[in-house]
Amino acid sequence: MLQTSAISDVRTRISAIRPAGADVSILSMSCPEIAASARPGNFVNIKVSAADQPLLRRPFCIHNVQSDTIDVMVKNVGRGTSLLCEASCGESLMVLGPLGNSFGVNTGNFDTALLVSGGIGTAPMLFLEKSLAAEGIPFHHLVGGRSRSDLLTTRLSNVSVSTDDGSEGFHGNVVQLLEKHLAEREDGRVKVFACGPNAMLRALARFCHDRAIACELSLESVMGCGVGICYGCMVELTNANGEKESILLCREGPVIDGNRFV
Repeated sequence: MLQTSAISDVRTRISAIRPAGADVSILSMSCPEIAASARPGNFVNIKVSAADQPLLRRPFCIHNVQSDTIDVMVKNVGRGTSLLCEASCGESLMVLGPLGNSFGVNTGNFDTALLVSGGIGTAPMLFLEKSLAAEGIPFHHLVGGRSRSDLLTTRLSNVSVSTDDGSEGFHGNVVQLLEKHLAEREDGRVKVFACGPNAMLRALARFCHDRAIACELSLESVMGCGVGICYGCMVELTNANGEKESILLCREGPVIDGNRFV
């Protein structure tokens, strides 16, 4: 899990907006400085409006990088995200990043990557997939949702899906889909990379811990500044001694070792 070094605060404009699912949009923005140093798992903090309100920036995983352009995946869940989802091409934004640490793609301790996500948790997975492919590392996506409409798999390769209601793919949750996948395939040493709702991630962390499977989780939290000044993103984790400790997710995350979330 690598830490970001160069951080830029860029004024840019939305160059493209395209739908990705129910109430979900992908926004593209030209940010050469951010694109040049971004790694899978990094996030950006976006000032969603030139007005005073909303005051705080909103954090978004970097969904993809293409040349000088970065993409973010936005789900319309409140005032800030609705402003982005309803924006038009050409609108001006302030984008701070890349922030946080990144997934450990080059650790060398696994043969196959299993990318496990739920709902909007697929946000960092396209960028991660492209990085794994560039390194020649086999990967498989396991994507879960409550129903078919929650599955966000656009542009992902080698995908298996699960739904709680059985409307698409495996009937069950994505942790159960992972268990089925591991029982049916010989992937050698696997490493799980995951993002999604906290309840899903905690269940996944326990599953991997009990089976000694390497696991990294990308957590979400409210982040006002993104650089450790506002203390708005404090989360409680477990350290190596089994004791509870609090960290600032924007500085020590958003990617953490799954054993810390058990």
